[in-house]
Amino acid sequence: MSIKKLAGQTVWYGIPRIVSRFLNFGVSLLGFQLFDPNGSYPYTQIYAVIPFLTVVYTYGLETSFFRFAQTHDRQKLFNTLNISIWISTILLTVLLLAFKGPLTDFIEMKKYPEFVTWMIWIVFFDTLYTIPLAKLRLEERPRKYAFVNVFSVLLNIAIVLFFFYVARPAHEAGENSLLALLYNPRIGIGYFIIANLIASGVTLLLLYKEFTSFKFEFDTRLWKEVLHYSYPLIIVGFGGMINEMLSRVIYRKVLTESATQAEFELGVFGANYKLAVLITIFIQIFRMAAEPFFFNQSRSEGAQKMYARVTKLFTIACCFMFLVISLFLESWKGLIASKHPEYAKGIHIVPILAMGSIFLGIYYNLSIWYKLTNKNMMGAYVTIGGAIITIVLNIALIPEFHYTGAAWATFVCYAFMMVVSYVQGQKHYPIPYAKKKLITYLVIVTLLYVIHEFLITRNIPAKAAYFPYVYYGSSLLFLGLFTLLIVKVEKREMQKMPFIGKYFA
Repeated sequence: MSIKKLAGQTVWYGIPRIVSRFLNFGVSLLGFQLFDPNGSYPYTQIYAVIPFLTVVYTYGLETSFFRFAQTHDRQKLFNTLNISIWISTILLTVLLLAFKGPLTDFIEMKKYPEFVTWMIWIVFFDTLYTIPLAKLRLEERPRKYAFVNVFSVLLNIAIVLFFFYVARPAHEAGENSLLALLYNPRIGIGYFIIANLIASGVTLLLLYKEFTSFKFEFDTRLWKEVLHYSYPLIIVGFGGMINEMLSRVIYRKVLTESATQAEFELGVFGANYKLAVLITIFIQIFRMAAEPFFFNQSRSEGAQKMYARVTKLFTIACCFMFLVISLFLESWKGLIASKHPEYAKGIHIVPILAMGSIFLGIYYNLSIWYKLTNKNMMGAYVTIGGAIITIVLNIALIPEFHYTGAAWATFVCYAFMMVVSYVQGQKHYPIPYAKKKLITYLVIVTLLYVIHEFLITRNIPAKAAYFPYVYYGSSLLFLGLFTLLIVKVEKREMQKMPFIGKYFA
């Protein structure tokens, strides 16, 4: 598989995924428009916990499916892993529902215990279609994959709009109708969770062909091999979720302010975290196509050079995204703070989180070494180290610096994981990364943001009539300068690129 094919796969996985994630992003922004920070904090809390549960429910089987599909009978593997995940999902769901009370207390959701129940069922449905979706990716069927994802998101959005723009007006008008009865003001932002639950359940129906294609054939020996490979990935995944989500899960526990203030800050933190997620969306899209690509490419001659090239192009793309986010913060601010200006109090953490997300994306590229060499425990150790840093820094920084401290904890954690993974990877699976060049690009975009922030944003009154012209003009200038740099330095690389290469010939 070539870079051109990877690009094509990324487009097929990417465009629908971009559409899906941006639609999800938009619907979450709707939540920030409808509810102030205190009203939106339950949404932030629930969606900080879901990734933790997902790691436990899936226990690394998705990556294992790609890995073992290269050496084992794919149908037998598909059958075995499907049976495994069905049984474990049912057992875990029963267990969580039985101990829902302690879970609700732990995640500070005592006011909304029903939200926790809905959360558990969301994870239940999402887990069941993990392997069928992985099968679509492995078989390079991105059209079906795209349809399933986009339909699910559109259904989710339609349900949200129904509750807030059809049922709620009927309720507020005092109508004596079924529509009016469908809306309960106490649930509030919980309707976003209900919509997600319904969409997740319906998605299973869209994959009925994939579900009916598996037989009740369970290979115990193969299952044990897979678990031996995947159990370190549980540690990797769980550690990754600690690094990404812990700050929001424990925020109320470590902050010394009142509960109301903590809820307010958590709502602000969650809203601004959403803006940094724009880079994370790209990273997730890239991983959709890259993970099977990396495994398929592993037996090819010159695989290491291919990995190095992919990482360079990935980093350049992330640098552009960082500049678009950080140099145009005034525009992004309007997405979350147009109705509730208090959300804008946390806008300064977005560039910190965005650069941290880039480090995480580079780490994902670097981590291919331990997956290909069957040294998953090494990856687990790196993630554990990052998790320890996350825990310590969040506990130390949040009481003093609030969500700014949480943002820096994320930044430091991902920087650590990126550096350690690179150093260890070069020992066990050397790849000729363009290290100096990539570090230079990351430093340049950081300096461009810092210069823009201190020379423009902090020295020109925001209320001045000429502020928008200077602000956006300088933003476009800095973005253009970086573009010229890349075009000049990477001209040969650009000429090799599919679709756009002809413009650099």
